[in-house]
Amino acid sequence: MTRRSVLIAPSILSADFARLAEEVARVEAGGADLLHIDVMDGHFVPNLTVGPSIVEALRKVTKLPFDVHLMMTNPDSFIKEFAEAGADYLTVHVETCPHLHRTVQAIKEGGVKAGVTLNPATSLSSVEEIVPDADLLLVMSVNPGFGGQHFIASVLEKISRARQLIDRTGSRAALEVDGGVKVENAARIIQAGADILVSGSAIFSSSDYGATIKAMRHAVRKAMPGAGAAAARR
Repeated sequence: MTRRSVLIAPSILSADFARLAEEVARVEAGGADLLHIDVMDGHFVPNLTVGPSIVEALRKVTKLPFDVHLMMTNPDSFIKEFAEAGADYLTVHVETCPHLHRTVQAIKEGGVKAGVTLNPATSLSSVEEIVPDADLLLVMSVNPGFGGQHFIASVLEKISRARQLIDRTGSRAALEVDGGVKVENAARIIQAGADILVSGSAIFSSSDYGATIKAMRHAVRKAMPGAGAAAARR
């Protein structure tokens, strides 16, 4: 399987919500490839964030693709709303979807790419049957709910096995990693097999978003010259 260019997806969970449109404009100008939007329900994860109305509002101010991560106990009830609001990807947790194949098909029927994610302690075997149907496989490298957490180092081996699973099954799913991603560990994550790096606090707590994104690209180039060079041309 030919490796894709590595993409960087700033997570607005760490952005200044009082200036959200400006924050999005800054990461877009800084070279972001996607915008990662965490939707938390205060039930599946201990936090509340945004709903379809925020996604719809942001859709008007940026051309970046929206990677909408549904950290919810009942994602099926909101697929249509988030699809209509402007999501390009809708990612659901295997832990909350008893009929995962049906959920993935419902997302696709809404004209959106379907992603599946699993928490750090959830076995990769839980997504083995759905990976051929998914457009995105998201491996969480922190326990979801809050930004600014430290990357769980043991997840690196899981990322490697996820890469092998995708390649072995012939899936076209992109492999995304979310949680504690920063310039200092980007190389190791890419070497493990990731295609998309989700980064929140590392970007939004920096003084220059574009410089931080550029530094991540530099780390990618060092880790995988081919993929990094392609990403740098974006």
